[in-house]
Amino acid sequence: MLTAVVGSTGTGKSALALDLAERLRQSGRPAEIVNADAMQLYRGMDIGTAKVPEHERRGIPHHLFDVLDVTDEASVEWYQARARAVIDEVSARGAVPLLVGGSGLYVSSVLFDFRFPGTDADVRRRFEELAERSGPGALHALLARTDPVAAERIGPHNARRLVRALEVGEITGEPFSAALPDEAVRWRPSSIVGVSEERAVLVDRLDDRVRRMWADGLVDEVRELLPRGLARGVTASRAIGYAQAAAQLRGDLDEESAIVETQALTRRYARRQVSWFKRYHGVDWSSTGDPEAVERALARLLA
Repeated sequence: MLTAVVGSTGTGKSALALDLAERLRQSGRPAEIVNADAMQLYRGMDIGTAKVPEHERRGIPHHLFDVLDVTDEASVEWYQARARAVIDEVSARGAVPLLVGGSGLYVSSVLFDFRFPGTDADVRRRFEELAERSGPGALHALLARTDPVAAERIGPHNARRLVRALEVGEITGEPFSAALPDEAVRWRPSSIVGVSEERAVLVDRLDDRVRRMWADGLVDEVRELLPRGLARGVTASRAIGYAQAAAQLRGDLDEESAIVETQALTRRYARRQVSWFKRYHGVDWSSTGDPEAVERALARLLA
């Protein structure tokens, strides 16, 4: 049965998924991990996305990591088709697919009977031009008036998703949030394991994590990605930490300012992730590092 491991950044989803995969293997059921983190799709984006290095994957097959160049644009529609195809392949081999990541829309697109409205190039272009003239804040303000639920879920900085929400609202006559139900029909029988942490503890952990990213060489990683087109990437160039490291390299931010800005954006993103996943029903929630979490998830899955 498909199992999703979800939660905000910094809660230990990858470690829990690897532990669960090992226990499944010990019980005679092989498992394979399918990535549901939008930025871990990109080659070369390792430090800033906390991607598990290959030598730490314990021999567990991993899918949909390093499948895009930084100049490629990722979309939920594209991801849904690819992830579901991979999950079907894993299941056909008799293995358990573990969908692991914190990109809420990506996770939902796989778990639920999630269908995407069409597009209208003229409508989209009009909202894109508004974003270019006035910035994503103008899009967010407009969406907040017409669809406050979607505006809250998307936040004020993701211009591409704001454009899409406004486009869908105009061409369908329905709010974009109507396509993001709190609970929809499941695509396949599935279970959901959630990892959470107390807010104060998580904030300290995320702030420390950002500083470690800089200490581990994030700026050098970005320096190597820029000649490969990072700045031109519609999706990759906006990744938290990468945009700030690039600004540091341009001289627009000093190192401390880049770190502080990344910390603030990471905390904000984690809040949105918590809100997103808390809407899911039937989640087996565990705190970070709970020694019983793997055994509960295993019992639930095998049952």
